[in-house]
Amino acid sequence: MVEDILVEDGRVTGIRVRGDAIYRCAALILTTGTFLQAIMHTGEAKTQGGRAGEGTTGTVSDALNRLGFELARFKTGTPARLNGRTIDFNQLQRQPGDADPQPFSFMTDRIEQEQMECFLTDTNQHVHDLIRANLHRAPMYSGQINSTGPRYCPSIEDKVVRFSDKASHQIFLEPEGRRTHEIYCNGISTSLPRDVQDEMIHSIAGLEKAEIMRYGYAVEYDFAPPTQLSPTLETKKVAGLYFAGQINGTTGYEEAAGQGLIAGINAALKVDNRPEFILDRNQGYLGVLIDDLVTKGVDEPYRMFTSRAEYRLILRQDNADRRLTPLAIQLGIASAERIQRFEESVAQIERGQSYIKTTRYHGQTLEDWLRRPDYDWVKLCEMVPDVATLGLSERVIEQIEIDAMYSGYLKKQEKEIARYSKIHAVKIPSTFDYHALPQLRNEAKDKLSRIRPVTVGQAERVSGITPADLTVLLMYLDKAGKPSPESAT
Repeated sequence: MVEDILVEDGRVTGIRVRGDAIYRCAALILTTGTFLQAIMHTGEAKTQGGRAGEGTTGTVSDALNRLGFELARFKTGTPARLNGRTIDFNQLQRQPGDADPQPFSFMTDRIEQEQMECFLTDTNQHVHDLIRANLHRAPMYSGQINSTGPRYCPSIEDKVVRFSDKASHQIFLEPEGRRTHEIYCNGISTSLPRDVQDEMIHSIAGLEKAEIMRYGYAVEYDFAPPTQLSPTLETKKVAGLYFAGQINGTTGYEEAAGQGLIAGINAALKVDNRPEFILDRNQGYLGVLIDDLVTKGVDEPYRMFTSRAEYRLILRQDNADRRLTPLAIQLGIASAERIQRFEESVAQIERGQSYIKTTRYHGQTLEDWLRRPDYDWVKLCEMVPDVATLGLSERVIEQIEIDAMYSGYLKKQEKEIARYSKIHAVKIPSTFDYHALPQLRNEAKDKLSRIRPVTVGQAERVSGITPADLTVLLMYLDKAGKPSPESAT
């Protein structure tokens, strides 16, 4: 159990754990989840812990406070878990897995594992009446919890209050795994008392005799507002100290895992005295997520949505390999097998695209035909049988079809990126004195001094910064991104 963070001359040097053992390090990644001074709430009952059956830690919060970090509180919640052997699945609507599930990884050709079923049921008027009658015992409504929770994952109490016109809300029953009978009740996250949860669960179709293995609860925890970080996820106050996951005000497993990846890469680069790695907003959703966090901060637990990305037409799942594997190769973190697969895939794409760009049918290139909404690769093969001899994989064909169909939009977005990137990429030194610019508004001076954007593009995204502020800033940055504060005086 970590109890203290060791720092000397503004640089992390190690950690002290319970029992006073010390572990030395040149870089440290802090991934505290929901365990910092965490309190779990089930009705009026409050217990210390970051997750059911697990403890909490307050000493790390104390250490961060001593180091000068600002901390705040968020909350999240979870639903009850049920014993699957006590559920009447005959009353429920079956939700089978995909007939042809698509793998996330480009290293996986097919998913052969048998898919598990999920099941649907619903709340009802009696359940809603029960919740309303007990809102005074719900921590979020009794005043017991004042922290902000994730807007996009509301508790069943919130849904009943906010959507009072709804007669029911859907519950998605998900198996926790292949080797357990535990069922996760997605859709009824709650912190109501146990007796209310008992009656609520047993009033739902199919769950009348369900055994509750773990009750739902809400958990409050400390987090560190992420404007205290650089885009590498290194803290501004302590060199070599990185934050990742819920400590940065995010919610969701994917968001946490992604931050851990970027923090881990940069911590390793720092130890090796190599240049830092920053993913741009037009390169990946992790670039969008981290830029949002460190530039805008958070006033509620942050989730990554496609709508947050201005270049989402480029940030597609089908081209993730083409976008990001070259960066992994440069960093030295791509395996030999991945590099080989990537190079073979790119070679196929280039061969296919070259063929359809140069081969004509009735006066038009095959690429022009492929752009038509009623044409696909199969029809190209029927029109020009030689297309089938290219020997392209299904995944490659899909990427060629998508690139052709959206080529006009993609070119427009790429031009937009190129137009803005030159100015937006101008570096701002970390020591730049914004208060030395007399033409800059006081609000802009204060915000830019606090956020410390690393580029002009990041400065533009700081809340409250105007085009006029950017014009002033650019006046004092030469083409190499170096400050000229003497010209301001």
